[in-house]
Amino acid sequence: MDPNNSKELNKFFWELIEDEFVDNTDEELLMSMFERQQQSNSSTRHMRRRTVIHRNREEGHTRLYNDYFSENPIYTSAQFRRRFRMHRHVFLRIVTTLGNHDEYFQMKVDATGKTGLSPLQKCTAAIRILAYGSPSDSVDEYVRIGENTAI
Repeated sequence: MDPNNSKELNKFFWELIEDEFVDNTDEELLMSMFERQQQSNSSTRHMRRRTVIHRNREEGHTRLYNDYFSENPIYTSAQFRRRFRMHRHVFLRIVTTLGNHDEYFQMKVDATGKTGLSPLQKCTAAIRILAYGSPSDSVDEYVRIGENTAI
């Protein structure tokens, strides 16, 4: 570029100004969009923390197993039949079939490495709710399963 040529010099400055203007406009536009997004996120969504209830699922499974399914269960076959409205071997067949058919009824490990509810706990909750027409949170105390999980 010849510094004595005013036409070239003028063109150079206009290009420089135009480039700078476009760059600033893009930055301003992006900043404006970012600020609006931040405002909309903060004003419309309030993050609520969930209340975590430690139900001690493992203890619930152990208690259920020892009460009804161990080699020497605490409750007799007659008590099992009265409470579950079926024989123990029928119940166990249902547990096995549901576990093979639907992965909800399988025991899983969560992202933190904790084991989930056992198939016995899930089936016990489902069958008691269906057999007695009881509310879903009524099985929480014994089976150690929450209302939302039981539904």
